[in-house]
Amino acid sequence: MQEAEAHRGGDDAARENRIRARGPVLDLHFAQSMYKPLLKDQRRDGVEVSRDIAYGSDPRNRLDIYTSQNGSSAPRPVMIFIPGGGFIRGDKADRENIGQRFAREGIAVVVANYRLAPAHVWPAGAEDVTRAYQWVRDNAARLGFDPARILLGGESAGAAHIAAATLIRRFHPPQGFDLAGTILISGPYNPVLEKLAREQFGVATPDPRNEAYFGSDFARYGQMSTVALLDAPPTAPLLITFAELDLLQMQVQAAELFAKLVTEHDAKPQLRVIRGHNHLTQVYSVNTGDEALSAPLLEFIRECTSRPKAT
Repeated sequence: MQEAEAHRGGDDAARENRIRARGPVLDLHFAQSMYKPLLKDQRRDGVEVSRDIAYGSDPRNRLDIYTSQNGSSAPRPVMIFIPGGGFIRGDKADRENIGQRFAREGIAVVVANYRLAPAHVWPAGAEDVTRAYQWVRDNAARLGFDPARILLGGESAGAAHIAAATLIRRFHPPQGFDLAGTILISGPYNPVLEKLAREQFGVATPDPRNEAYFGSDFARYGQMSTVALLDAPPTAPLLITFAELDLLQMQVQAAELFAKLVTEHDAKPQLRVIRGHNHLTQVYSVNTGDEALSAPLLEFIRECTSRPKAT
């Protein structure tokens, strides 16, 4: 056992060295080359999966549900997880590791797809987050979920959609959001900032991702910026994270959103840096034995789901 742990620790260190040597890049092939072999054989014991359940009318409005098979009849907390993909791609199947890892801890996980650009532009993603939340809340009792312990979590574009849905009041469901907590992992929250600082951030021109979702009328970007439109500061705990070797624009936007919430809305979000990873490797590492991202997320979720909710 100790020998196996030492070997795995050595492998994790070797991967971290490769990530550090590669620097703050967005390289899907690089991330997959390290983690796909591990994820092929990831732990799946003790978890039941229900796939491709419709939560809306669009073909992309589908979700997968991961629940523990521990036999407990008590309603369990649930995290709705929204994957990334630069607004133009991404699929729930690629985030099975999120579902498997946290379901094993007794936290049900709903991984949801959403409509993609360029066929569906802003605010389609935020609308789908709200729709997925509403579906989970409406079906919580049937599924064995605790409606008082629903969390939203997402990465990259998924985090952008969650931020817009929850922090801009007009995207709230009619009865509002009743969340135990929210997790935003390396999201873009201000297209104005990315557009103005393309050269500094090394963003391509034209931008194949942002322009697909926000359009090419740059004068309208301020009307689609979560940071600019923020009028519903969080009432539940909020965790904002970015990777140590993340894309510069993600680091800056995480800090900008954090500062906006603290200085203008008297909010108290948490801000965490995920050590030894870049934008993509942090998420691929989940359920491989590397706990760089999993551990702080699990700590936050347990804090959120164990404390009495504010009234």
